[in-house]
Amino acid sequence: MVTLPLRIGLTVALAILLSCAYAYAGDWKELKSDHFIIYYLGDESFASETSRKAESYYDRIASDLGYSRYDKFWQWDDRAKIYLYRNHEDFLRATNKPSWVHGTAVYEKKEIISYEWGSGFFDTLLPHEMAHLIFRDFVGFPLIKGRAGWERTIPLWMDEGVAQWAEAGKRARAAEIVGALIKSKKYIPLDQLMTIYNDTAVDAEMSLKVYAEAVSLVGYLIKEYGADRFALFCKQLRDGKSVDEGLSFVYTGSIQNIKELESKWIKYYGG
Repeated sequence: MVTLPLRIGLTVALAILLSCAYAYAGDWKELKSDHFIIYYLGDESFASETSRKAESYYDRIASDLGYSRYDKFWQWDDRAKIYLYRNHEDFLRATNKPSWVHGTAVYEKKEIISYEWGSGFFDTLLPHEMAHLIFRDFVGFPLIKGRAGWERTIPLWMDEGVAQWAEAGKRARAAEIVGALIKSKKYIPLDQLMTIYNDTAVDAEMSLKVYAEAVSLVGYLIKEYGADRFALFCKQLRDGKSVDEGLSFVYTGSIQNIKELESKWIKYYGG
């Protein structure tokens, strides 16, 4: 007969093993490139395409963020890792994620975990999660451990704006949504947007606005003023400056504060 303390101990041990199962399940094969190690259990051709796409996205995202000039970043022992399961069922069984999840990222370990699932992986999940990893690693925004798990230390729009900007299909759609919101005067004012750190704090309708405005703001700053200045602006906020201080320091003579940014952003998208 198993005693209650022993049963609890076994349950805890099993939970720990399951939470780490993705790193040990099956006989992983590996494929290395300059910046990534692809671990896969199934189709080698899918792993090869993942490696090719990841390197292409790496170059583009790093360039967009102004970090393409850095050498040997994410190389050798510092390469990011991508784990690919054979199918959705295996992925869910190993990670214990809800059924609607098709991939996840472990930011503190520079890992992306998913499975072989076609165009949605290559066009959406891979660039999105890579942008999160690169942004946090290059620009230097840490995550903090909170009651709800790992939490952002920057406003939601900056983190998610960069991640969605990496998805080419999101840009035009976001511009349409923001244009309509501005014309109808139903957009979220930027001083309010700057205070939102977690998407669980907003409802579905507001979330649509937050994410669309996030992409459009990142796009506006990068396209109009360049990736280097955007990265420098992010660093000012990371280092403790207020939004107005960061804007006036980086965009001297162009954008002095959040109100001026909002005015230029509205004009840019047709308001």
